[in-house]
Amino acid sequence: MSADIFSQLPNTRVAVEAREGGAFVVRSETELKPYDRCVGDWLEKWADERPGQVFIAERHGSTWDEVSYAEFRNRVRAVAQGLIDLGLPNSDKRPLVILSGNSVDHALIKMAAMHIGIAVTPVSVAYSLMSRSHDRLQAIVKKLNPCAIFVDDAEHFQTAIEACPGDHVMIASRNIEDGSGIHCLKDMLENEVTVEVDRRFAAIGPDTHAKYLLTSGSTGTPKVVVNTQRMMCANQQMIAQYWPFVEQKAPRVLDWLPWSHIFGTNHNFNLVLRNGGSFYIDSGKPLPGLIGETIRNIRHVKPNLFFNVPKGYEVLLEHMRDDEELCNTFFSNLDMLFYAAAALPVPVWDELKSLSEATGNDVFFATEWGGTETAPAITNVHWRLSQPGNIGVPFPGVEIKFMPNGSKLEMRIKGPIVFNEYLNDPEKTAEAFDEEGFYRIGDAGQLQDPNNASAGIRFDGRVSEDFKLSTGTWVCVASIRANVHKFFGDLVTDVVVTGHDRDYLGLLVIPGLRMRKLAEDCEGKMTGSELMQDPHVREELHTAMTLMAQVAKGSAQKVCRLVVLDTPAEIEKGEITDKGNLNQRKMLETRAADVERLYAAKPDELVLSII
Repeated sequence: MSADIFSQLPNTRVAVEAREGGAFVVRSETELKPYDRCVGDWLEKWADERPGQVFIAERHGSTWDEVSYAEFRNRVRAVAQGLIDLGLPNSDKRPLVILSGNSVDHALIKMAAMHIGIAVTPVSVAYSLMSRSHDRLQAIVKKLNPCAIFVDDAEHFQTAIEACPGDHVMIASRNIEDGSGIHCLKDMLENEVTVEVDRRFAAIGPDTHAKYLLTSGSTGTPKVVVNTQRMMCANQQMIAQYWPFVEQKAPRVLDWLPWSHIFGTNHNFNLVLRNGGSFYIDSGKPLPGLIGETIRNIRHVKPNLFFNVPKGYEVLLEHMRDDEELCNTFFSNLDMLFYAAAALPVPVWDELKSLSEATGNDVFFATEWGGTETAPAITNVHWRLSQPGNIGVPFPGVEIKFMPNGSKLEMRIKGPIVFNEYLNDPEKTAEAFDEEGFYRIGDAGQLQDPNNASAGIRFDGRVSEDFKLSTGTWVCVASIRANVHKFFGDLVTDVVVTGHDRDYLGLLVIPGLRMRKLAEDCEGKMTGSELMQDPHVREELHTAMTLMAQVAKGSAQKVCRLVVLDTPAEIEKGEITDKGNLNQRKMLETRAADVERLYAAKPDELVLSII
């Protein structure tokens, strides 16, 4: 099947425009074709053309709740009428906020609100369920001033609801206490749809605000990014031009990526809807205790397109190695294997390739690069790669300007996928763009082949993460983290790289599964200090750090000391972004005492050093 995909992929040419001072602009020579008015038009199209096909499904126990295109459209129109009956406005920049995770009801109220011009904001459940306090959630709700808040389970989200008082309407799917004033989503399904729904839907245009999405917060307090209908529709048209197979064969997708994040909600969900596919919500995750649910769902769905982060593939491989039936099932219908958020480690890439080939399936390995402010994809790989690391070439209609910035080339973006504003924040909006109107995304890159821009771009980390040692030597944080992943493996969960204006590099380490196994800490209760007192842990960490140092090319790559953190990163302190990633900059602030331990003239006995 994948052989057909490779034959459909276009041979894209990329033009380069040289600028002064070593800057240059790259753009695709492929012209962007016309795109749709709004995402609701996709639902209307497939409800007419494929009324009985499954659009969205989620598992309840041993069975799947599958909703067809026609039924989903009917529900969307009924709920849209319900929102109108509740008096929700569509013109005062007050969104409908969704606190729950992925579900059919989440998709329903999201599409219903957008159908009548109400913007939606899905908020990570990390803020509503996993946080010990609700300070961050309260700040977000205060900033958004929503017209309504939706939760799927009123009892489950009770503390989050109580933490967010205001003049907004509350809506829930189930477990609503009598007299609570919370409106029931299911009751709205009985509404008789009036012409007002059609009038509001017809009034939607490309510049209508569709979503107010929160940035990851990796550089501070999350900003509210206005995503318009134009941004989302243009991006899906771009994807279809580089991946024609999504229009030729209905996507069948099993996905867990949260809709509070741009890739889950705009890329994966919209790709299925735009191309008349079927979206199966995966209640599993690439985590111990939850990966089993994903595996069970893979056996049922047999997706033809699969999206995941690199860590997700690592966890999945642990099970496929010893389960030939699972491996055969996973690859049986698979045309494309997509990874994003980071480069797929070479060993993971090689093993996935080997397993797919052993099943007789030549799977297309693909990736893209983008951000919340770009709806999301900016670049795309649409050719056969020999190894990971290449993030592709600009989409039709997109320009990327490379600007020298320290030791790197900063990438800046222009095109119909780029946002126009942060909600109610003109100062931050102005700071986000340069004098030519290019969006400063903050990422760095370099051409894969300086003499051939059509060969793609290599991602080169965040501009803001990099720093100089006291010698004036630039340190590329992304490359250090990649080497840590290579040499330390699952000894660590994640690390923060230190060394700004210091003589050498250090690491703040969050313990990994293997580290805890070495210390026989099966329940994960030991602190970092306790783990470092175990001789097996110290020996393994010392070996990994020594091997990494042996291949280092100078002080900018050699890690000389590390300390294992006593406590995990905390979302309340801003140490974790809504993507689940470490906020590197914030960690350096909140763990300043541990940083000082690394650079003490006489470090304590729990600091591991190879100086």
